[in-house]
Amino acid sequence: MQLTVLPLLAERKQETFDVFETLLETLEKNNAKLQEGDVLVISTKYISNSQGRIVDLSKIKTSEQGLEIAKKYQLKPKIAEIIIRESDKIFGGIGGFVITSANNIMAPNAGIDKSNAKKGKAILYPQNPYLISEQIRRKIFLKMSIHVGVILVDSRLMPARIGTSGVAVACAGIEPVLDMRAKKDLDGNPLKVTFQAVVDNIATIANYKMGEGGESKPFAIVRNSEAKLTDRKISPSEMAISPDQCVYVRGLSNPP
Repeated sequence: MQLTVLPLLAERKQETFDVFETLLETLEKNNAKLQEGDVLVISTKYISNSQGRIVDLSKIKTSEQGLEIAKKYQLKPKIAEIIIRESDKIFGGIGGFVITSANNIMAPNAGIDKSNAKKGKAILYPQNPYLISEQIRRKIFLKMSIHVGVILVDSRLMPARIGTSGVAVACAGIEPVLDMRAKKDLDGNPLKVTFQAVVDNIATIANYKMGEGGESKPFAIVRNSEAKLTDRKISPSEMAISPDQCVYVRGLSNPP
C-alpha cells in the first residue's frame, strides 16, 4: 500500500489549550479519521502554544552572561538570555546564531522561534515532549481503541544544505530507529554502522506537507509508513547521541 500524508487544517489558538481535544475537533472539521497503524505528526510549535511556552521579550531581564553572548554573537540581549536559559550546552556560533544543544537536539538558538508569534514574543520548545507524546498516544487508544505512533516535529537546518527539513523532537508508540547492522547491501557486504532514522524520516515527510509558514496545518496523519509501532516507553537517548560521538562536532573540532 502506498504511503500517504494527510495534513489537517486547524484553528489557530492564542491561549493555552488541550491538544487532544483540539485534535478531535480538527479531525471532525477535516472529515478525517485516525486508523490502526497510523502515525500522527504534530508541530512542536502547536504543542508549545498549548503549554503557553511563549515569552514576552519585553519582560526578560538580561544577565551578565546574556550580555556577553549577545555581544559575542551579535544578538539582541533578551534573545541571548533566553538562549542561555533554554540550552543544555553552547558550542559556539556566528553573527546572529548560537549553536546549542537543547532537548538532546543540536539547533541554532536553542530552537527559539519568532515566526508564528506576535511581535515582541518568541516561542520556545515544549516542556516534557516525550511525556506529551505518550499522553496523546494513550488518549487516542482509550478514545478510539487503535494503536498509533505520535511524533512531535520541528524544522531544522542541515549542515551545508540550503533550507529546512523536519526533525523529531520526541515520539511515542513508534520504534524511533531501525538497526540495519549485519544486514547486507546490494553487493552482499554486511552493513557495520547503519541505523535508519525512522521517526526523523517520517517527520520530514510530514513537515513538507504541513508547511513552514501560514498554512495552519499543525497535524498530519501519515498512513502506510510501515514503521513498527510499540507500547513500550521511548527514551530520549534512543534518538540522540552525545556531541562527543557526533561526526560533525568531532570533525569540526579537529581541523586539519
